[in-house]
Amino acid sequence: MNARPSLDAVALDDGQQHWTFGEVEAHVAAFAQRLQEQGSRVLATLLDNSPAWVVADAAAQRARVIHVPLPAFFTPEQIKHAMAASGADTLLALPQLAARWPQAPSVSCELAGQGLAMLRLPGRAPPMPEGTVKITFTSGTTGAPKGVCLTAAAMERVADGLVEAMAPLDIRRHLCALPFAVLLENVAGLMAPLRRGATCITLPLQSLGLTGSSAFDPARFHEAVVQQQPHSLILLPQMLRAWAAWLAQSGRRAPSSLKLVAVGGAAVGARLLQSARALGIPAFEGYGLSEGASVQTLNLPHGDRAGSAGRALPHASVRIAPDGEIEVAGSLFAGYLGDTAPVPPWWPTGDLGHLDADGFLHVDGRKKNLLITAFGRNVSPEWVETALRGENAIAQAVVFGDAQPALSAVLWPVRDELGDGALQSAVDAANAQLPDYAQVRRWCRAHAAFTPQAGMATANGRPQRAAILRLHAAALGLCGTGGLDASSNPTKSESS
Repeated sequence: MNARPSLDAVALDDGQQHWTFGEVEAHVAAFAQRLQEQGSRVLATLLDNSPAWVVADAAAQRARVIHVPLPAFFTPEQIKHAMAASGADTLLALPQLAARWPQAPSVSCELAGQGLAMLRLPGRAPPMPEGTVKITFTSGTTGAPKGVCLTAAAMERVADGLVEAMAPLDIRRHLCALPFAVLLENVAGLMAPLRRGATCITLPLQSLGLTGSSAFDPARFHEAVVQQQPHSLILLPQMLRAWAAWLAQSGRRAPSSLKLVAVGGAAVGARLLQSARALGIPAFEGYGLSEGASVQTLNLPHGDRAGSAGRALPHASVRIAPDGEIEVAGSLFAGYLGDTAPVPPWWPTGDLGHLDADGFLHVDGRKKNLLITAFGRNVSPEWVETALRGENAIAQAVVFGDAQPALSAVLWPVRDELGDGALQSAVDAANAQLPDYAQVRRWCRAHAAFTPQAGMATANGRPQRAAILRLHAAALGLCGTGGLDASSNPTKSESS
């Protein structure tokens, strides 16, 4: 743990008990010694948000043991892949999850008041980039997670950059609303507040209404926020959208304790930000990536441009390559697991964007997703999808149109009972904000929500574009079977 905060100050609050910085330090020292004594080299954790996760993370670094945080929303196959690839020889897990490895030697372990199981595994660590202390696995569109190797120095630079940038806000209570195994919450929601001397509220995710990677109960979330009265939160765009919609529908407002709700993970859109702020949610968009050890840019109350991803934080440098790709420097990862290629000084992010005259970054979309229409116009589908999701009727949208004369979209409504007429009106409203070449001319209703269970999203909620297209090509008229034209009568849709 960082030595700057007072040892008597409250570091962690799980809703039932408080832990001071001194108490956390004692738990960290004891568990680090245990890891050293048993000869652990790579520690995998499969835990809910809790003080135990915080202690295990810090203890692993203290003991010079590589930490592999595993998101509970990963599939069993993804977890098995991550553990095998990293050579994990120790697993710390909730007892019910540890039962997946019945043959592994297991002992009970109490950590920060939580009963856990510690398993010893026959894993053997492969060669890794020098300085690796943590491996974060990102679930890509192939389903096989990619291991990003991080150094302590890179993560600390990001945390310190956030502390410096957010100093005027005087954040004292941060409610951790994303899984700790997600690097964004790990670095920006734990490391940064703790280095600032703030209290991290570490409630079980289910008590916040979050189940798996995509199930979210905004009413339960709101109840927890009101009860805990935090100064800051980090949310995904879909969580912000659901919370704002629930507030508007129930006639309520977010608690006045909030000073900053940082939103990242995907494009947010100016309209959603404006709606959220009107309901008392001080929402500000940011941008980051695992290869940069999390957050790179962030809008803040004292430096904000809605619709952008904010200015570069003190630890980060951002530039745009000649082909429009965003490149970052300043807090880069050590390399990929199993890949000996050196990391260049400037990392190509795979995202397209531009910097405006005041230094605000605007992210246009993924380079690999760029559509080139039959008329030769380049369109980032994420740009159009953000406009569609900005309408109250549309929860999810994926846009297609490569080599086509016009764009088409697969839509999922915010409520099942919404008819095609409501979706048509939403498409019309979104099109009114877009130039003609970026307007959606055909659309269909999705067969199901874009979830991993339906085979239409990755484990962390990103749409599986190829799978969605295969399921809906006929309805969109991309297989010669017709589809719903955005200017036609919605009741003639071929969608389900």
